Amino acid sequence: MGVWQDHEAVLMSAGPRLTSGMTTETTAAPTSDGEFERLFLEHYPRLVRTLLRLVGNSGQAEELAADAFYRLHQHRSQNRAEENLAGWLYRTAVNLGLDALRANSRRTRREQQAQREETRNIGTANPLYELLAEEQRERVRNVIAQLKPIQGQVLLMGSSGFTCKEIAAVLGVKPNSLYVLISRAKAQFEKEYVSLYGRAE
Repeated sequence: MGVWQDHEAVLMSAGPRLTSGMTTETTAAPTSDGEFERLFLEHYPRLVRTLLRLVGNSGQAEELAADAFYRLHQHRSQNRAEENLAGWLYRTAVNLGLDALRANSRRTRREQQAQREETRNIGTANPLYELLAEEQRERVRNVIAQLKPIQGQVLLMGSSGFTCKEIAAVLGVKPNSLYVLISRAKAQFEKEYVSLYGRAE
């Protein structure tokens, strides 16, 4: 229907499909290292996969996830009354990912160009398809980097397999207002995409 729907599948192909669900119940503030470890084991794999879809680099996604957990560890020592640590964690991680995406856009383009050259030299089953798919993913990432952080978060989480209930819990919004937020984010994505790359033929 819109540009976002056309490109959502391209963004999803940047990483594995999520299979584990996120608990939408509020996560109480961990008071011991054991509780923090449980929180880490529960959320780290999905957080890395979500960040991988955003930044397109598994090493960087792991670093950003570790940084988000480090910040959570600092945050919990200062704010014991935090009610939704999982939501705080995902918001922080996606914001870190968006910041990294903006800061590293030139470096990422050079690395991807080198990767394309390497792929051409090795020879894949369909190098043209690989090149076009990577170019499309880069376009989607560039457009997401132009959006407001909450718009990028809602689109990224939606394409990563989060349910509306999970997204609302993570972002701390009411489910009814989430639908408006998703609609506006998709419309803004389409507007930014068309202004940068024109309409797809």
